[in-house]
Amino acid sequence: MTDERQAIVENAKYLREVRPIDPDEIYEYVASQPHPAVVRQVLREEAVALGLREREDGTFVPVSEEPVTATPGTVEALPETYADRLDDLLVDEYGPDWHDGPSGDLLRLTIRRLKDAYYRQHPVEYDREAALGYAIYHLPDNYAVVQYALADLTERGLVGRRLRVLDVGAGVGGPALGLHDLLADDALVEYHAVEPSAAADVLDGLLAETSRNFHPTIHRERAEAFDPESVLDAQFDAGDEAVGFDLIIFGNVLNELDDPVAVTRRYLDALAPDGSMVALAPADQNTSTGLRQVERALADEPAESQPPATVFSPTVRLWPGETPTDRGWSFDVRPDLAVPAFQRRLDEAADDADHDPGEFVNVDVQFSHSILRRDGLRKYDLDPEPDRYAKMAEMERHVSERIDLLAMKLSRSLSEGDANPLYKISDGSEATEHYAVLTRETSLNRDLAAAEYGDLLSIESALALWNDDEGAYNLVVDDETVIDRLVR
Repeated sequence: MTDERQAIVENAKYLREVRPIDPDEIYEYVASQPHPAVVRQVLREEAVALGLREREDGTFVPVSEEPVTATPGTVEALPETYADRLDDLLVDEYGPDWHDGPSGDLLRLTIRRLKDAYYRQHPVEYDREAALGYAIYHLPDNYAVVQYALADLTERGLVGRRLRVLDVGAGVGGPALGLHDLLADDALVEYHAVEPSAAADVLDGLLAETSRNFHPTIHRERAEAFDPESVLDAQFDAGDEAVGFDLIIFGNVLNELDDPVAVTRRYLDALAPDGSMVALAPADQNTSTGLRQVERALADEPAESQPPATVFSPTVRLWPGETPTDRGWSFDVRPDLAVPAFQRRLDEAADDADHDPGEFVNVDVQFSHSILRRDGLRKYDLDPEPDRYAKMAEMERHVSERIDLLAMKLSRSLSEGDANPLYKISDGSEATEHYAVLTRETSLNRDLAAAEYGDLLSIESALALWNDDEGAYNLVVDDETVIDRLVR
């Protein structure tokens, strides 16, 4: 560090405890009298280490120690700022009529190939066309998904305003942008993306739309090769100890890794003691159950050299010493997004015989997620009373009985047509799928339908039955059943 830079930093350290740091003032305290613009640039470059955020008036102040408490509500659309930026990238690559003619045909073919490879569980190489095609089709839903998943943490004050983030397999930037918009305006974020493919170029372009207090670095390396410890050498402050990342995100990448358990286990070592690892996956059976397999390996089958992680949410282990071994297919569904203009244009310009209207529109928000921590914290911290509640691991002996139990609601209704509403439930001990079947809704059991994904329910007097056709247990909820959400 040069003498001039060191002098600016030392003055900033002193003044941050006294008053807002104004570059137009602080230059007078430096022997070389640097221009205020130079001071401002140094402060921006050192902001993360100093714990300073830049305000709209150009001054710098310490970031608040209060946690982020924002929740996304309903994410209605990808913001126009990001949509316009993606459109600019497409125009730069293909011209103003990128959605039409040969370039439009190429992008539509690319998206079809991506979808086909995904359904066939084939690996995908993300060249420039594939990255842009993926952004067109998946940027909006990925933007929304990360906000819904992180709400489990923010609503409990478990995300700080001074945040060090590692986004593994960052792709084109949906999780990064969603995280940016979820955080408070006065947050200070050191964001590191690990992305080796051409998607990193799209990510770089979209990150240009984030605020000055969102400090991104892109590492163009494979997740398997990247060393997260190399980043931890850069401290928030020279006197701070490197304790790890506050948030590590694996967004829709686990299914692309050869050994996702080994990779996530290694990154878990780089998590701060009070940090969270958030894994996201599409809702289909293959990727969703794959995510649960990784979760169970880290939480229920830890390596000898690594203490077990704790599942914070949504699949909390309610019973001490019990772990689930069922199929584990569970996913959330949120309201559809508004159709972004870039998807509509690409779809409407299609004129081939195989095209179905809406083929290139993707506004569904359906996802699986898992949040793991190292401090033992769970979303629901309770130990059920074995004399009062039935355990799903022992459901066989309760068949044909009315029982009381505790369970997380882990689906929206899975029934179709006029069939009784059906919801997946779990207490973290089950070896076989359990479902709550709502045969008669009353004022005393309507919390089953009203509860959100991941809510904890107290269920009284449900009839336990074995469904031989589905190979699962059904808990019949009727006019004798009482259901309450235990945490609202």
